[in-house]
Amino acid sequence: MTSADFVDGVEVLWRPGCPFCSGLRRGLRRRGIETVETDIWQDRTAAERIRAVTGGDEIVPTVFIGPVALVNPSVREVESAIERYLPRRVGELVGPRPTTLWSRLSETFRNRPLESPSRRSKES
Repeated sequence: MTSADFVDGVEVLWRPGCPFCSGLRRGLRRRGIETVETDIWQDRTAAERIRAVTGGDEIVPTVFIGPVALVNPSVREVESAIERYLPRRVGELVGPRPTTLWSRLSETFRNRPLESPSRRSKES
């Protein structure tokens, strides 16, 4: 592979019907990670690039991030690779962390003092 084979960003190589591809693409969108997506059934050059990094197999999803190829990575692995190989572009390629129910709850209760539950007096 040559430097011309690399993208300046995050490229996801996938194929229709692949549940791993669907899951990763959905997770990357949810996380706000900007990608270029290439269907290897429509782009034979992309399929050749995958075979070059996997020893001849067309394993998808394969993600190219600068000079590195990740085969069937998790969203967290993609994010870590962006931080490592494209550190100057993290702000551009990775969106803000999504607000989850847990993060909203922890923010709500973060600065509140703990209160003990009121105790009923025992009537004798």
